[in-house]
Amino acid sequence: MSDPKADLAESWLKKAKRDLETAQRLAKGPEPFLDTAIYHYHQSAEKALKGFLVFNNQRFEKTHDLSILIQSAIPFNEKFSLLFGDGETLTPYVTTFRYPGEDTEPSKEEFDNAAKAANNIFNFIMNLLPTEVHS
Repeated sequence: MSDPKADLAESWLKKAKRDLETAQRLAKGPEPFLDTAIYHYHQSAEKALKGFLVFNNQRFEKTHDLSILIQSAIPFNEKFSLLFGDGETLTPYVTTFRYPGEDTEPSKEEFDNAAKAANNIFNFIMNLLPTEVHS
């Protein structure tokens, strides 16, 4: 018999993993799409956090602010507080570079920092959750 909570958490984590892989693919090649890839790094972290919260029966508001989601996860593991810096790094990329304006491309340093932050959040969460919800 299937556990609906675990199934939903697994779905969130599968999407998070796909966003992580999408970002990595978009960053490769002779003409990388770093502006789009950095957005997917944000999305990976957001979906991983939401998957963790779903697994723990924690409701969350509709938000793209990773600090809010991290704060919601701290009651389940205090070490989530170590991820606030990663959340602050990634949160602006939900909109920055997505629309025309002054900033059209992230710098190599911004991109590398976003990649590291997204991987930190994703891997931290995957290490906390049982393998049955890993995608």
